[in-house]
Amino acid sequence: MQPIHLEATGQQILKIEDLSVRRSGKTVIKDINLNINRGEFVGIVGPNGSGKSTLLLAIVGALKQHSGSIRIYGSPPLSGQLLGRIGWVSQAASYFPKHVRISVRELVSLGTLSAKTAFFLTDQDRVTKAIQMVGLEDVQDVDVSRLSGGQRQRAVIARALVSESEFILLDEPLVGIDRDARNSLLKLLDNLCHEKGKTILMVSHDLTAIRQTAHRMIFLEETIRFDGPTDRFPDLDVLAELRGIDPACSSIEIDSMEG
Repeated sequence: MQPIHLEATGQQILKIEDLSVRRSGKTVIKDINLNINRGEFVGIVGPNGSGKSTLLLAIVGALKQHSGSIRIYGSPPLSGQLLGRIGWVSQAASYFPKHVRISVRELVSLGTLSAKTAFFLTDQDRVTKAIQMVGLEDVQDVDVSRLSGGQRQRAVIARALVSESEFILLDEPLVGIDRDARNSLLKLLDNLCHEKGKTILMVSHDLTAIRQTAHRMIFLEETIRFDGPTDRFPDLDVLAELRGIDPACSSIEIDSMEG
């Protein structure tokens, strides 16, 4: 079955053509063609090892493509023209060495790097607002190393938000966050798209959360097997067919994606 693609309108933010990426001599993703426009909230799902994080790392320039092209606002990854326009929250972003002494507020302030001057122009109102949006007001002066895993994750998300980046990429931001914080964060991200015109690309194993929030979903397993509106995301039997696995074990296989 061929992947379904959503035709979006508006300013094009990301354009990927025929992308393939190899890691340790092995092709991880291939034949990736993807367009994302301004204001979209796109969720990427797929089983473990399907290439989700690899795709994000290629987009931000941390991995080089084996073939194909990536353009963000018309420029390749790591271009100086993209400084300040991309907010990136990696899986490892919330891990800090125990000897690091930096408060939540100081960490969030690092996101105020000016793209024009290359200096930190700390706008305390922006920092305060970002901290409030992720619900960390009570611990804003606490060392990041003393926070719980979920609190650290929210802190690094606040750092991306305070930068006022237009294109925000998140790799598994819901890990370690409790239900109330997760729902608050997802509502925030949705508001950023609708009210601020932000564009969000998020990888998550939480299929239920993605289906309730993202405007568009991508099912990735080496290549894109589905790309379309969330309300057209296939059921388990169709996903099993897309993955080429026996329907008898499809529920077990696909449920593992949500673990």
